[in-house]
Amino acid sequence: MADAALISVRDLEKTYAMEGAPVHALRGVTLAIGRGEFVAVVGPSGSGKSTFMHILGCLDRPTSGSYHLDGHDVSRLSDDELSTIRNRQIGFVFQGFNLLARTSAVENVELPLFYAHHAKVAPADRRARALRALAAVGLADRAGHHPNQLSGGQQQRVAIARALLNDPAILLADEPTGNLDSRTSIEIMEIFQRLNTERGITIVLITHEPQVAEYGSRIIRFTDGTVVSDQVNAAHRAAASELAAVRER
Repeated sequence: MADAALISVRDLEKTYAMEGAPVHALRGVTLAIGRGEFVAVVGPSGSGKSTFMHILGCLDRPTSGSYHLDGHDVSRLSDDELSTIRNRQIGFVFQGFNLLARTSAVENVELPLFYAHHAKVAPADRRARALRALAAVGLADRAGHHPNQLSGGQQQRVAIARALLNDPAILLADEPTGNLDSRTSIEIMEIFQRLNTERGITIVLITHEPQVAEYGSRIIRFTDGTVVSDQVNAAHRAAASELAAVRER
């Protein structure tokens, strides 16, 4: 369990105007996520889990309520301030790998440093950091390959390496195994587990797959924009054992 709250939301509401009718995506969500936790957020389509992730990632703003990140209220910051927070503190991994087709794996990983206006990085240092990130996900030998030369699982590893480049405190993963087969999904989840346990990165995983959610140490369930359950996951060790067994086959 984490030693301090890194993420804290209170009475979080998000309402969209759809063809003149309000759609309540979040309805008074209050919860905290501790530093170093691995949290799985689950729920059916339309439950609010992706809206919740977009707000945590400073990609969207709440209609009302507060969002504190590392003790700072970020719910009313300017677009430039939110962009800085995203670049410095948050890494994103999505279902679609979002890689540039005409650039190599290592060049894809380097991309966040092109936008890191707060810290100019020399090309040699940028390349070295990207290669270290690829090595961390087991792709040091694929640095020069383009996305069409990589499997789906390898492309997702590149996306994870890219998310790690700025040493984020938080990884937000939105359905990261949605385009992968079951065995490859287990391999990707092993990477997330290792990043959490070895580096202490806080991970918030959005998924509709119960088997994937079991890798989290805590499972939060959303329905109709509200949190309906929030429980420590006693089964996450069993999931880790299953992962090890599959890899030994």
